[in-house]
Amino acid sequence: MTNRLIVSFVCLFLLTGCIYKEEPPLVLKQTVPPPQPKITPAPPPVVSLYPQEWFPPKGIERKWTAIIIHHSATAEGNAAIFDKWHREEKNWNGVGYDFVIGNGSNSSNGLVEVTYRWRQQTTGAHCGGTPGNWANVEGIGICLVGDFNKTSPSERQLQSLAKLVGFLQKRYGIPDSRVFGHGNTPGGRATDCPGRYFSLYRLKAML
Repeated sequence: MTNRLIVSFVCLFLLTGCIYKEEPPLVLKQTVPPPQPKITPAPPPVVSLYPQEWFPPKGIERKWTAIIIHHSATAEGNAAIFDKWHREEKNWNGVGYDFVIGNGSNSSNGLVEVTYRWRQQTTGAHCGGTPGNWANVEGIGICLVGDFNKTSPSERQLQSLAKLVGFLQKRYGIPDSRVFGHGNTPGGRATDCPGRYFSLYRLKAML
């Protein structure tokens, strides 16, 4: 009797499915994160080595072939003073130079002032006597404030001049042989400008 009960109980247990079965381990599916968009950093802004006002306006830029250096032959001055003088004393349209470099008197020492002639790309009035007026038509006139028959240009003036001349040479393909002092401009009138204490040789060594 007892054995029957045991057998019956075992059969009942098997039929009801109550026998413990080890379940397989739960496997979690790993979800792959969506690819992140590739962010390309913006290129750094282009910073020019030269002041923006040195670049002529587009559409009116001329083809320049030479650079002519002057001194003002005065102890003081700046672009505005020379502009007034050239208008009132010489009856010109305004200052004859394209650029004026200060000596610390009426403008900062070494400051490069850009005149209306350069901004408008008009013919200069700084070197007379050349055939066909080529020096004013094709030559860029740069005046350093000072009388270089009495004193030398300041170091800051020379540094600014070298930077400006280098910029102009690169932009217009002007060789060193076409960088003149006023007095040795081919075909120009005899003059001691830019003065005995201005060294064109030293300037070209700085370029």
